[in-house]
Amino acid sequence: MRLEHGRRASLALTLNFVAFAFALSAVTTSYWCEGTRKVAKPFCTGPPLKVKQWFCIRFNSSNINDTRLVQYIFETGEEKFLLRKFHTGIFFSCEQAADMNGFDCRDFSEIAPEHERGVLWLCIVAETLYLTLLFTGGALMTLEQCPCFSIMNKLKLSAFAALCTALSGLCGMVAHMMFTTIFQLAVAMGPEDWRPKTWDYSWSYVLAWGSFGTCMGSAVTALNRYTKTIIEFKYKRRNIEKSLMIKQKMMELDLPEQMWDMYLTAVPADTEAPLELPANGHKPSTGTTYVVEMDSAPEQQGEAYC
Repeated sequence: MRLEHGRRASLALTLNFVAFAFALSAVTTSYWCEGTRKVAKPFCTGPPLKVKQWFCIRFNSSNINDTRLVQYIFETGEEKFLLRKFHTGIFFSCEQAADMNGFDCRDFSEIAPEHERGVLWLCIVAETLYLTLLFTGGALMTLEQCPCFSIMNKLKLSAFAALCTALSGLCGMVAHMMFTTIFQLAVAMGPEDWRPKTWDYSWSYVLAWGSFGTCMGSAVTALNRYTKTIIEFKYKRRNIEKSLMIKQKMMELDLPEQMWDMYLTAVPADTEAPLELPANGHKPSTGTTYVVEMDSAPEQQGEAYC
């Protein structure tokens, strides 16, 4: 679909804002990956309840401080274990509490392998650059909409906006891939009290890659608009130069000024057909005007203009 310049600029700006909102939501949340951990049930504390507490193990003793009493545990097999849910982001990793109510969070840098924490910090730096460049591109696109700038200044702003947005998309892609790498290393070599049994990517991860896609769409739209405007300028300049060249050749042949006026009114601005002058007092039958080749023989030109 062919869009006008204003609509192209609005589309690029809208995609930029959507990408920034998705990226900010993804970075500030801890749902990039989620899954479950298999842990042994803790011992129940506090007075016995009438309802069995399924998330902990109750002793067959009324006095748990008396070590002389035999402690019987009725849970066997898989009943001795819990599947705690967890979710992880760039900054935090949260796991369900022992009583399965709420989440306990800790820094993801404590979970990442010590010799691979540099990759995590590079990921954080790349995400920061991604947000900064994306915001800069959106700000330049907003300034481009201001009517106080000339056409050339708007073109420069559009070019810089497309460049910043494209660079931000590359930084975002590198950051997302780095986080994927560091998380998989943490799953394989992380602390024993964190390693998950099952895990998968979550909605923040989808938002992050959705932000990358809309960011690149914004960059392509802005660059396409800039390129299309430059091509139109070059096309109009070529037509003007060709018209001036024809007029100069007519003036060199001492043709009357009415010939130039007839050329301007008879030929549309977007056509490239040359002007055909009346030969031997007869006008062309087609109604279109053509220009005689200037490199033809002088005697032929003389016959044409008699």
